[in-house]
Amino acid sequence: MANESIWTFDAVEESDTARLGAALAEVLPNGTTVALCGTLGAGKTRLVQALAEASGVERRQVLSPTFVLIQEYHGRRSLYHIDAYRLRDADEFLALGPEEYFDGDGLVLIEWADRVEECLPKEMLEIRIDVTGPTSRRFTVRSIGERFAPIVAEIGRRMAL
Repeated sequence: MANESIWTFDAVEESDTARLGAALAEVLPNGTTVALCGTLGAGKTRLVQALAEASGVERRQVLSPTFVLIQEYHGRRSLYHIDAYRLRDADEFLALGPEEYFDGDGLVLIEWADRVEECLPKEMLEIRIDVTGPTSRRFTVRSIGERFAPIVAEIGRRMAL
C-alpha cells in the first residue's frame, strides 16, 4: 500500500499500555475504526480501557463485550466496543449493523477484527498486540488506507515524548 504507515511500540508494563491508550485518544479523529488483533489475553480490552479512560469514560465501566457483542461508552466522545470472537461468520457480524457505527461520529474499536476483516472499512487503523512477556506487549500500529498514515506517525511522535 503506497501510503501505509507502520509503527511498533514495546510496552514493558501496563502503564505503557495506558500511555498508548491516552495517545490514541488524543490523535484519533471521530469516525475512526480501530481493528484490534491478538491472542486471548494479549491486552485488547486493556488497551480499550486505557483509550476510554483518556476519553472521559471510567475504566471499570469498560468490559470485554464478548457476551454482549457491542458496548457503547460515552465520555468526551462516544466509543463503540465490538467483539467478533463469538461470531460464526461475516454475515453474523453484518447483522449487528456495524455500518451505522462506521459512519458515526465516535470511535469504533473491534476486538478479534481479523475474524471479520472483509466487513471492515477500507480505511482504518489496525493494532496487533503480541505477548512478549508476563507484563510486556508489542503493539504494531498500521494504517490501512491513506487517511491514517499521518496519524500513525503522530502516535509515534507523542509516545516518544
